[in-house]
Amino acid sequence: MIDRRRWLTLATAAAAAAVAPRFAHTAPMPLLQRAIPKSGEKLPVLGLGTSGSFDVDAGGSDGTAAREALAAFAEGGATVVDSSPMYGRAERAVGELAESLGLLPQLFIATKIWTEGKEAGRKQLAQSHALLKRDKLDLVQVHNLMDTAAHVATLREARDAGTVRYIGLTHYTRAAHDALEREMVKHAVDFIQINYSPLEPEAGERLLDAAADARIAVLVNRPFADGALFDRVKGRELPPEAAVLGCTSAAQLALKWILANPAVTCVLTGSRKATHIRDNLAGASGALPDAAQRKAIGAWFAG
Repeated sequence: MIDRRRWLTLATAAAAAAVAPRFAHTAPMPLLQRAIPKSGEKLPVLGLGTSGSFDVDAGGSDGTAAREALAAFAEGGATVVDSSPMYGRAERAVGELAESLGLLPQLFIATKIWTEGKEAGRKQLAQSHALLKRDKLDLVQVHNLMDTAAHVATLREARDAGTVRYIGLTHYTRAAHDALEREMVKHAVDFIQINYSPLEPEAGERLLDAAADARIAVLVNRPFADGALFDRVKGRELPPEAAVLGCTSAAQLALKWILANPAVTCVLTGSRKATHIRDNLAGASGALPDAAQRKAIGAWFAG
């Protein structure tokens, strides 16, 4: 509880500020961490998605920007980097840039199998090891539930051989949530990856609770709904809850809304701009909204 004078001070401060650029910098704080339910291993709650942003030539100008972003990400205490063969040059860029920065041993590197047929999946997995420059990958996921049974079998073999640590399933649309729930229970995977944000909140209706009940870790993709979240609030003042929670941007506010659900293990944000990375890191530390604050934040994003 805060007294009326304090509330008026916070509300005035929030009303005075328009939505800040999403790269607004705040003083660094330790990242929140959450445990992988089936192992107890803790991960920082902010990860790096590489779709689009790391589909670059590591030696070019975009590669230089991606290298700076990856360096800022690691300097902020984050470790989870998620990629896929579906993402063009991203796996190669992650491997080369992480190696050049000396980060390969400390990153939690996740990728995916995205093909049909068991033998094709094995070949793709071997290629991912080579491109990412890791003999052991931390997490490999069956992308978009493509040929799930065949690839889960391959990944169990790899886990038994010590070349893959965790197994997961992914999708990015609400329409696939029911199928994802069935498959994650059937195959007893360690992780799922799903879309979840104030603009795409449907996973919170059932799937996140089901994952928690099954002791499955959750990676969140599309936390900003591919930028639609920023379009929705462009030019609007941040709500009073932003000042209370120490948020200086809409991105930070969205991340705190997502992380307020305890079933979420890590949120994947994609950018090759170091300023964006630092802003996102600030949203993954400090206080999280309570139920009333979260409801108000959701209403603000909904307009």
